[in-house]
Amino acid sequence: MIHIVQGMQDAAHAQALESMFIDRKRLFVDLLGWDVPIVDGRFEMDRFDGPDACYLIACDGAGDHIGSMRLLPTSQPHLLDTLFADLCNGEVPAGSDTYEITRLCMPSRLGAVERLRIRNLLISAMVDHALEQGIVVMTGVVQADFRHAVLAMGWRCAPLGPERTIGQRPLGAFRLEIDADTPSLLALNGIYTAGARARSGVSVGAAVAAA
Repeated sequence: MIHIVQGMQDAAHAQALESMFIDRKRLFVDLLGWDVPIVDGRFEMDRFDGPDACYLIACDGAGDHIGSMRLLPTSQPHLLDTLFADLCNGEVPAGSDTYEITRLCMPSRLGAVERLRIRNLLISAMVDHALEQGIVVMTGVVQADFRHAVLAMGWRCAPLGPERTIGQRPLGAFRLEIDADTPSLLALNGIYTAGARARSGVSVGAAVAAA
């Protein structure tokens, strides 16, 4: 199951957060070559990591990160409006009920099958969290090939503009709607799993092992 962690100062999830930032550096910097900030030579953290960021984190039996995503409130500066506004044909979607999906991270060491399973659990937990919190729109910036996959998952999702090459990477932005039908729409494609979020009292390791 997936743990919802608000901000970076949650002592109960300190190990999960630390190992997440380490894995983000391994994936985005070491493997993919992104030009993003590195802290203490080990952690990939940018200006948007902080108390307003919401982290969805899956961990292994030892409590270490095996998958995550970050949600940012669009009522404050975020990636799409700050760095990638040119990917939108019109205004960048923003508001108190709109959040941005960023930093989807599944470590390459897990293998393709396990990464897909964790990705689907993260999406399921994200949808449940959004429905609970009154979030009705999600936006994101991803590589063009992954945007094709996002658009085809079954939920109500549309591109915000054409693909553009930025820093040698073809990128695209998307907007998706979250409503009561979203779980069933994703379930038709085998993506949504009910109860992906950890329940109170469930340990990190036991939660993921049971998923």
